Parts: sequence; structure tokens; C-alpha cells
Amino acid sequence: MLPGINDKQMRMAMKKMGIQQEDIDARDVIITCSDKRIRVLHPSVVKMKMMGQETLQITGEFEEEPLEKFTKDDIKTVMEQTGCSEDDALDALEKTGDLAEAILSLKKD
Repeated sequence: MLPGINDKQMRMAMKKMGIQQEDIDARDVIITCSDKRIRVLHPSVVKMKMMGQETLQITGEFEEEPLEKFTKDDIKTVMEQTGCSEDDALDALEKTGDLAEAILSLKKD
């Protein structure tokens, strides 16, 4: 935390300021964003409460991975329902953004 201040002193000072702290025994932390997933390996999580607000402080090793818009099951479903190729199914899903619309768009052709 801060140089020259041990953990116990820091907790006492925070308690005097009205900040409550609680360690959380987290084994896995995953944050899902619109375009990626952030996974925290070996997380250390502290829940803090101050002035009616609760926050989490998360430290650890961060690993980012992009999110797939459509699952393999989505692609397989479109292929089965329309008889199209995998590439055509994926193209239709990307164009429409919806499983049912992708199937309908391919059935029109």
C-alpha cells in the first residue's frame, strides 16, 4: 500500500475515517465487456464501504481475450436450418446480428 505504513496501521486509519474493509476470498474474477473478457488470475479482492458506497479493489494478473459474437452452436443451427456453408452462415449472422434473422435471410435466397 503506502511505504512506511504496515497493513494494520492502514486498516486502523481507514476505520477512523469511516471506511470499512473486508477481504473477499475470491478464486476467480471475470469482467465481461462488450468486446472482450478480462480475467484476473490469482486475484486479491477487497470490498470497501465508505459513505454508503461499496467498491471493490481487485489486484492480480490480468489476461484479456476477445469475445466471439456468435457461438459454434449458432453457426451450426443456421447451417442446419438453411443448408448453407459455415462461411455463409457466419456472414449472415454478422450482417443481421440475430440468429432468427440470419436463418430467414438465407432462406429468402
